[in-house]
Amino acid sequence: MQRRQLILAAGAVSLSALSAGSALAFEGAELYAGESALYEEARKEGLVVSFDTGPEWANWKSLFANFKKRYPEVELTYNDLGSAATVVALDKTRRRPQADTAYYFAASAVDAVQKDVVAPFKPVNFDKLPDVFREADGRWFTIHTLNIAFLVNKKLVKNVPTSWADLLKPEYKNTVVYLDPRTAGVGQVVVFAAAYGNGGSVDNIKPGTDYLARLHAAGNVQRIEGTTPYAKFLKGEIPIWIGYENDGLKAKHVDGMGDAVEVVIPREASVAAPYAISLVKNGPNPNAGKLWLNYIMSPAGQSLFAQGYVRPAVPGTVLPADVQAKMPAAPQIQPLDVVKASARKAEVDRQWAEAALK
Repeated sequence: MQRRQLILAAGAVSLSALSAGSALAFEGAELYAGESALYEEARKEGLVVSFDTGPEWANWKSLFANFKKRYPEVELTYNDLGSAATVVALDKTRRRPQADTAYYFAASAVDAVQKDVVAPFKPVNFDKLPDVFREADGRWFTIHTLNIAFLVNKKLVKNVPTSWADLLKPEYKNTVVYLDPRTAGVGQVVVFAAAYGNGGSVDNIKPGTDYLARLHAAGNVQRIEGTTPYAKFLKGEIPIWIGYENDGLKAKHVDGMGDAVEVVIPREASVAAPYAISLVKNGPNPNAGKLWLNYIMSPAGQSLFAQGYVRPAVPGTVLPADVQAKMPAAPQIQPLDVVKASARKAEVDRQWAEAALK
């Protein structure tokens, strides 16, 4: 009882109302070898505590409901702290962990490893991930990505740009908005995407900062934002937003903009920002935690992420035709090495300020 009170105090929310579930275990074939045995161990614990998985983000709500339907005798609770705050919470409760799993932008996962608050665990499909999308021993692994794209309001832009080179054209004067890389993680990712799109890489960011300097010099940047301008985009205040693909897809398919929005992965290159999850070190329900992580990485779980407009991390995940049409294959998207990217933050801040703000 005391542990449950601690969970509720941390903001966890019961998911029992999301799915009535039957009293029986799942029917049909196992999703992976050993699933039934792991479920039996998880049933004895009866609970999994999932930190930072807010239900409206990335379609977590559907993953919760389907997990509960498949494993009706395992309760699932969550909170919605934010990536950096999740690591702080894990660190503060290291002597008596409250969470079983923790989800965050992968740069925070790297921080969690450094603080020694997460445990090694290799879920199903772990070995299919690119090396830069996983910690070698499984202390974190990527479950979905967010990809840099041009989010274009076609009511304000006559010709939709399809490349980084296009954005430099005079017709896009005073149209482009992106986030400040010094204060926003997506701003950092934009710099790396611009680098890849102009012949650079995570090891060579100068082509990215030089490109953004040219974009500013051309007068094509309307403004730099400090926080996400999603509401402004919905209101029609932004012609072209260099941001995450999922924001554009959500504006188009969920929040009413419809065909006024075009979501473009620039044809030269873009980057995939990894979002990761970990098994918490000494968590109270380790088997239930592993059951949850395996489900997230199974084809069933990965497909549900795509329905929330984020791209599954496991290559080859089969998507429903309607979902695939909204997120067509984009082989020019490069996986971002967040270990290297995090180590270069100060360099990105300095080079961007020197180039774009001069």
